Amino acid sequence: MFILLNGSFGIGKTTTARLLARDLTGTAISDPEHLGYVLRRLPPLLLGLREQPGDYQDMALWRRLIVYQARLVHLRAKLVIVPMAFTNLTYLDAFAGALERTASVKRICLVAPLEVIHARLEQRAMAEGRAGLTPFEIRRSAECVAAHADPAFGDKVDAQGSPENVVALVKAVIE
Repeated sequence: MFILLNGSFGIGKTTTARLLARDLTGTAISDPEHLGYVLRRLPPLLLGLREQPGDYQDMALWRRLIVYQARLVHLRAKLVIVPMAFTNLTYLDAFAGALERTASVKRICLVAPLEVIHARLEQRAMAEGRAGLTPFEIRRSAECVAAHADPAFGDKVDAQGSPENVVALVKAVIE
């Protein structure tokens, strides 16, 4: 089974995924952001692009590679958690559809008010030695909150509580 763990930047997807993987036997994480970071560092011409897109999710190559990555992880784990902030439903549907050829897919979307997300992002920025949020973080978190109101993004899980509480809520949805 694949768990597509969606949610805004700063909402706690990675923390939730790590805690779930620790608690659930036979679970692994397939993080699409790792491939995105690699592709963003390659020269666009090497990728067959004239210029680097603003978001690696807009790269067709990234969207193909994350399917292969998740399937490879699934070869060694019965449950694969994929934490990713999808806001483009077409991309999410294509990803989920491709994975469904391998195993069942459960969509879960962590949600919280924008103020809560901004407060968490501020804490992250301070921990990284940055003063305040970047324009990208502000824009992208607002896009996520707006998009994730759509039920097509998955079963909503309130992510305002502690990481342990969020994990308990996610477990209730997947078990």
